[in-house]
Amino acid sequence: MRKSCFNIDNFCKSGCFSKEKHPVNLWAAIFSVTVLMGVSVTGAVAQDASSQKTSGFAIHGVVVDVAGKPVDGASVKLEQKASLSVVTTTDSTGAFTFPALHAGAYVIRAEKAGLRSRTTDVTAGSEGSSSNISLVLEKKGTIGSHPSSSGAEAMQFADQPNFTVAGITDWTAAGGHGSDITLRTSESLTRESATLKPDGSGSNTSDPSAAGNAERHRLLGDRDEESGDPLAAEHEYEQAAQLNPSEQNYFAWGSELLLHRAVQPAIEVFTKGADAYPKSARMLAALGAALFAGGHNAEAALRICRASDLNPADPTPYIFLGKIEIASPMPLDCVEPKLALFAQQQPGNALANYYYAMAIWKRQRSSDNQQALQQVKALLEKATAIDPNFADAYLQLGIFSFAQHNFANSVELYTKALEADPQLCDAHYRLGLAYQRIGEPMKAKSEFQLHDELEKQQAADVERQRREVKQFLVVLKGQPAPSSQQ
Repeated sequence: MRKSCFNIDNFCKSGCFSKEKHPVNLWAAIFSVTVLMGVSVTGAVAQDASSQKTSGFAIHGVVVDVAGKPVDGASVKLEQKASLSVVTTTDSTGAFTFPALHAGAYVIRAEKAGLRSRTTDVTAGSEGSSSNISLVLEKKGTIGSHPSSSGAEAMQFADQPNFTVAGITDWTAAGGHGSDITLRTSESLTRESATLKPDGSGSNTSDPSAAGNAERHRLLGDRDEESGDPLAAEHEYEQAAQLNPSEQNYFAWGSELLLHRAVQPAIEVFTKGADAYPKSARMLAALGAALFAGGHNAEAALRICRASDLNPADPTPYIFLGKIEIASPMPLDCVEPKLALFAQQQPGNALANYYYAMAIWKRQRSSDNQQALQQVKALLEKATAIDPNFADAYLQLGIFSFAQHNFANSVELYTKALEADPQLCDAHYRLGLAYQRIGEPMKAKSEFQLHDELEKQQAADVERQRREVKQFLVVLKGQPAPSSQQ
């Protein structure tokens, strides 16, 4: 049986796709987050709409609570100039769709059981295009006017957070969700999102005294984290956000929570931050990373796709999308078109070509679309031409050749992958398989042994690094405090 394969330097060194590693039926269903629900159109609108030509524009979205959890059965209402009223409900994943809309401006909101989202503006565009949005249900009393794009009217922390960080506990994998490749991808995204730089989308409170005190708390938090006291750091970051809910303070607090595997609290903080500063690309990207860590893959993709829309030239959101697409068991809505745009805008970027290739290949895994498969091959070859040391691209080309029964060529490609990165343990295993197919059993045995040795070493390294990260012990509102802390 195929063993799992670690490498702490590259999340994809386990080899992302193969019929040997993933049964064909895993890829048999083509994913779509959109579920068409029963839609009602009021009054004379239906008669008027029938005389118009629809643009084919569709609105896809998801409704979540303040913790980022999908809301089933929420009512979603779409309106246009007070003449159109279309209502649908969300499915078990919180997803909804309004298909075949006319071009124009719309407003959309959701509600359920006394909770309501903010009203969001949506503009329907060209034929065949679509928009992906997310709506967050909150208490009606906490919803005011939509914050300005500059963030100058940032939402105050009117209610206390729904959690308390009570202490530190040993690592238990509770901060991750799903398979090990998912966990390792989540850890990679967490580290990378914490380093994202501000883009000027968030402003401070108008109270200079509160802003100054908040900055002092945030700097104390930075010092505590650097000195190895993350619990004190988290409390300082929380104080900073309470005094001045700026984009920077929300981001620092949420990042600290996510770094120490307090996933649900991180989702809550990043959700508030993204709501207050909807044009902060890094807030949306970090929220996506937190949602992915919590197992909410579709919602994570929607947030990161929105982040890419804010600054289409920034490669970071696309790279995040590429990583979660590879780690997710099914293709994610909105990801492939964004990666296609990435490759189109940055044709000389090896990662852009690689991630777009992997997205196409994932969608085509169970099909025999030769044109698409040749596109995958061409993109991977382009990635290696741009970066001759791109080990993962060589690995995937080897997998591609092996699937085409071109075993001699797969040996050559796996060898190139290992020349670029000798620690790529999955390439050793696959090279062993290829050697078996061309009648080289001794070489195969040697590669299998190298694979096993590297796997054990890298697994131990990963485990050690995980245990070095102090994990927060979180108490949610309404739950009793823990009897003991470590």
